[in-house]
Amino acid sequence: MNMKKHASEWTPISGNPAVEQAAVYLQSLGAAGTVTGSKHLLLTPGMNVMIDCGLFQGIKALREKNWEPLPVNPTDIDALILTHAHLDHCGYIPLLVKNGYRKKIYMSRPTRDLAELILRDCAKLQEEDAEKANRHGYSKHHPAKPLYTVKDAEAALPFFEVCEIDTELPLNDWLSFSLHPAGHIPGACSVRINCYGKTLIFSGDIGRKISELLPAPEPLSRADFVIMESTYGDRLHAQTDTAQELALVINDTVFNKGNILIPCFAVGRAQEVMHLIYRLKQQRQIPAPVPEYLDSPMAASAGKVLQHYPEWFAIDKKECARMFNGVTINQEYQDTEKIIRRRGSKIIMAASGMLTGGRVLEYLKHYLGDARNTILLIGFQAEGTRGRALLNQAHEVKIHGQYYPVKAQIREIEGLSAHADQTELLSWLKQFKSGKPSVFLVHGEPCAQEALRVKIKDELKLTARIVKQYEKELLFTVPLLPEAEGK
Repeated sequence: MNMKKHASEWTPISGNPAVEQAAVYLQSLGAAGTVTGSKHLLLTPGMNVMIDCGLFQGIKALREKNWEPLPVNPTDIDALILTHAHLDHCGYIPLLVKNGYRKKIYMSRPTRDLAELILRDCAKLQEEDAEKANRHGYSKHHPAKPLYTVKDAEAALPFFEVCEIDTELPLNDWLSFSLHPAGHIPGACSVRINCYGKTLIFSGDIGRKISELLPAPEPLSRADFVIMESTYGDRLHAQTDTAQELALVINDTVFNKGNILIPCFAVGRAQEVMHLIYRLKQQRQIPAPVPEYLDSPMAASAGKVLQHYPEWFAIDKKECARMFNGVTINQEYQDTEKIIRRRGSKIIMAASGMLTGGRVLEYLKHYLGDARNTILLIGFQAEGTRGRALLNQAHEVKIHGQYYPVKAQIREIEGLSAHADQTELLSWLKQFKSGKPSVFLVHGEPCAQEALRVKIKDELKLTARIVKQYEKELLFTVPLLPEAEGK
C-alpha cells in the first residue's frame, strides 16, 4: 500500500530501526481562543481530514482573517466533515473550493439542505453589502468586494456528500468516521473518528439537555481524545421558565406600546422562538392579536426545509407546521420599511442573531432610540459584535457608518441559547470518563475555556488543554512497518 507522507513526519523508533513511527496531530485553523471560524485539521500519515470550515465573525481583527490565505494548501486536505450548518462552521466552504479543494464534504441530510441555503444567502448578502458600500461610499475599499459570490457558493455544492446517522464510513484503510446527533440545531452532529485504532470525538456544538424543539445530544461511548466546544464554559443558564420569561417581555413591551425585536439565528433559534410564541398565544398568555413577523427569507426557507425532517424534532410534524400559522413572512427587502412604519406593537424576528448584518440592522436603526421598544437577545453574542455591545450596556452602536443612541430596553433570555452551559458540558464529557480521554478545548473565548479546563481537571480528573490557533498538538504516534508500506 502506497502511503503519502502528509504533514506528519516519520521518525525512527529508538532501538528498532526496522520500524518507523508516524505521528498524528491536531491543528486548529479557527475557533481556537474564539467562538468563530471553526476549522480543525486531523493530520495523519495517510490523509488530512478537516472538521468544519467556518467563517470568522465578530471583531474586525477576526473578520479580516477570512481574507487571509489558510496556512495549509486546500489541495492537501483529503476530506471535509461538517458538524452542522451554522455560518461559523460552514461559511468558508466556498473559499476552500475556490482555492482548490476538490474532495468530498460529508454531512447529515438536514445539514446538506440547510448549508446550501445558508451559503447562498451569505454570498447574496455579501454581494448586496458590497454594492451598498460602493453606492454610499462607507467602505475604505475602492471598490468594496464580496468575500465570495453566489456563483462561488454554487460551485461548492457538487462536493456535498450526505451521510446516514450512526453509520461508519471508511475514509481509507486506517480512518473511518460516523455522525451522531448533538442537539443544537436540526442536523447537528458530533463526529466520531476511528484513526489507527484510536477513537477521537469532535463534539461540534453541543446542544441543551432540555430544549423546546430538539432532542438531547445522543450519548456516546469511550474515546481516547475529545475535541470539544467550550462556548459557555464559564456560565450557567438561568434555571427559569423560558416561556414565562418571554411572555413577561412581550406583555411589558406591548403594555408600553413598544415593539419587540428578536435578533435570531435563521436556523434553530428562529424556529424555537416561533414555537414558543405560538404556544403562548394558544395558552392566551400573550395577546393573540399582536402581529408576528419573520423578516428573514432564509429563516422561512429553513423552516420549510426542516418540516421534511420531523425525526430531528422533539415535537410532531403537525405541531411543527402549526407554529408557522399567524406568522407573516417577509420576503422582499423593500417591505421591511413597511413593517417598520406600521403602527402598533409588533413582534419581529430577523437575522442575524449577533446583529452582525442582515435586515435586523434596519429595525435596529429605527427601534434603538425609543425607550418603549425592547431588543431581546437570545443566543451567544461573540466579542466585537453589536449584540455583545448591547449586553455590555453600550450607550450607542455603529451601523453602516453612523452611530445610533441606545434608549430601548435590552433584555436577554439565556434559556433560549442553543449551546450547553458549563454543567451540561461537564455532563456530556462524563460519558467518556472511564476511558480517561485527553481533552482539547476549542470554540470558546479565553475566560470560558480556562474556567472549563479547571472544572474538568478538578471534577472529572481529566487532562484538558486549550488549543492555540495554528499550533500542532501531537495526539499519538503509530509504529509502521516499512515493508507494509511497499518500502
